[in-house]
Amino acid sequence: MRNFRTVVSLALLAVPFGSSPAQGAETFPERPLRYIVPFPPGGSTDIVARIVAAALTEGFGQQVVIDNRGGAGGTLGADIAAHATADGYTLFACNIASLAVSPALYRKLPYNPVKDFAPVGLIGSNPNALAVHPSVPAATVAEFTAFSKARPGKLNYSSSGIGTSPQLSMEMFKMAAGVNLVHVAYKGGGPAVAGLIGGEVQAMFGTVPSLLGAIRAHRVRALAVTSTTRAPDLPDVPTLAESGLRDFEVISWQGLCTPTGVPKATLARIRAALAKALDLPATRKGLANQGIQTTPLIAEKFAKFIRAEQVKWKKVVKDAGVPLR
Repeated sequence: MRNFRTVVSLALLAVPFGSSPAQGAETFPERPLRYIVPFPPGGSTDIVARIVAAALTEGFGQQVVIDNRGGAGGTLGADIAAHATADGYTLFACNIASLAVSPALYRKLPYNPVKDFAPVGLIGSNPNALAVHPSVPAATVAEFTAFSKARPGKLNYSSSGIGTSPQLSMEMFKMAAGVNLVHVAYKGGGPAVAGLIGGEVQAMFGTVPSLLGAIRAHRVRALAVTSTTRAPDLPDVPTLAESGLRDFEVISWQGLCTPTGVPKATLARIRAALAKALDLPATRKGLANQGIQTTPLIAEKFAKFIRAEQVKWKKVVKDAGVPLR
């Protein structure tokens, strides 16, 4: 009996006081958090993440540190996030590329886009824009189409990586317009835009936030946007539908996820922090300045949205005849 009591006493001493999930959530976070961005600095996903990270830092009272892990169209960073410790201290900038387009394009991924992530919330969305280098003598989609058809296989286009919505947008455009452009994949939206500005490529589809500065500085020329209505930040730029390509619509979206397995109470705290961050005037203004239209969807609503996007992009890839990788 004495030995039994000794074992029980030692077991009780091994359990730290105040360690229940609910109590742990009350003190969360107790150290800085890592916010994995699956693209290099400068692109749309990175810009949005930094705005949100600043607001979360204020709300949590702990630094939220951006960790750029670009490569493989966003799948490298997604893999790192998927296999991180599920304690709430790793956040992931999940987006259309990592959770919707790549699963439709790749036969096999190093992560499961359905099972490996817990959706925190949708941050916002924006259309892509078709932009060309100033040396291209085209001010409209029709003129660019004619210019491209006269030079099949001789014009290059950049993208933020294989399996991203900008790359797939151009593949859709090539089929719809009947043109032949050569793909040059860069490691993120920032490098892809830099390639267009530098004249390494002649055209690209990019998210409005990643292209906005270059468009306003007249370093690239925007021909159209991929939404069904004109983008608020580019009111003079027509949609592709207005330009003759009916039913052409691509919307890029940005969200926040964690690895699956984060304690429910901690996950609920993160979701509440994101909802509060997105409601801050400074956050809304910062995102709006980058062309992001905030559409907060938290928890299950965001999960439902992701599932619908996965179905949609699988169909788009099939209908567009894009070969699986």
